[in-house]
Amino acid sequence: MGINMKQNPVSFQLKINPEDFLPATEEEKQSQVIMRESVSFWKDGMRRLLKNKVAMVSIVVIVVVMIFSFIVPAFYPYSYKEQMKGANNLAPMQYSEEEQARIDAGEKVFPHIFGTDKMGRDYAIRVMMGSRISLLVGLIATCIILVIGSAYGSIAAFFGGWVDLVMMRIVDIIYTIPDILLIVLLSFALKAPLETLKEVPGFGWVKVVGQNLISIFIVFALLYWVGMARMVRSQILMLKESEYVTAARALGVGNGKIIRKHLLTNCIGTLIVTTTLQIPSSIFTESFLSFLGMGVAVPLPSLGSLASDAINGMNTYPYLLFIPAVLISLIILSFNLLGDGLRDAFDPKLKN
Repeated sequence: MGINMKQNPVSFQLKINPEDFLPATEEEKQSQVIMRESVSFWKDGMRRLLKNKVAMVSIVVIVVVMIFSFIVPAFYPYSYKEQMKGANNLAPMQYSEEEQARIDAGEKVFPHIFGTDKMGRDYAIRVMMGSRISLLVGLIATCIILVIGSAYGSIAAFFGGWVDLVMMRIVDIIYTIPDILLIVLLSFALKAPLETLKEVPGFGWVKVVGQNLISIFIVFALLYWVGMARMVRSQILMLKESEYVTAARALGVGNGKIIRKHLLTNCIGTLIVTTTLQIPSSIFTESFLSFLGMGVAVPLPSLGSLASDAINGMNTYPYLLFIPAVLISLIILSFNLLGDGLRDAFDPKLKN
């Protein structure tokens, strides 16, 4: 008697359903996709930066300060060096007697939003120009530091050996030089050459900028790049043994091109973060030196020189000191918070 396998409960015979072998639909394929979309380094960093509310607020503040410093003065009715008769030490939103008489006669007079200083100059436009000078000095000095520091540090790390030893000992020596003393010495040493140079056609900007500010830029180029050089050196030391660098050497690519195209390009994220954090340091240094009287030439203002001029009248006109001091603090704080946000977004070690 034969056994019916289909009716036997212990049978291992499988019943094949042809519908199980039909191609999957697009919806079924999409439901099986569990991997997230592949993103680039920059896109991933920007995505995390946009989620950082503190960094985004800092960007907004910096943009507002930039507009206040570079765009508004073009439409402002007063000049930073214009002295108005009878308008000395006016409080905010006040008018001089002459201006009040013009208003009574039906003429429209733009108010002094932040008042005037002891020379009768509108203080709002001087604060705008002062923040412009401080920002420009900070940005230009940071660019100088970036170029010199990245070039020096990458060369020292790439060649290594005695080249790295000698170059880094020079960095150690530069760290010991007092920057304030060097600025004072340069100011006296450059006084005569700059006096001659500003009379040469095409060098009128020397008189506007002043010898003290030129000395500050020279000191930035001589001293302040050492921190950037050490940071770049540490990055290049980790990258120079990578496979793509070895492949480039095998293909006969020159050392300069390897440094520019392969090594510095691959540490650009760290360079951006370090540069952003260097900007407030440069601005603070310029403001500090201007406060001591070693900054921009009169009548060109900076936030530091405005604070220095207002310190004598602090008891009588405290707002003249309060306004530039708050603006300096706001700019430095915004750049520091933005630098922290960029570091959190673009540093691979902080992704998690």
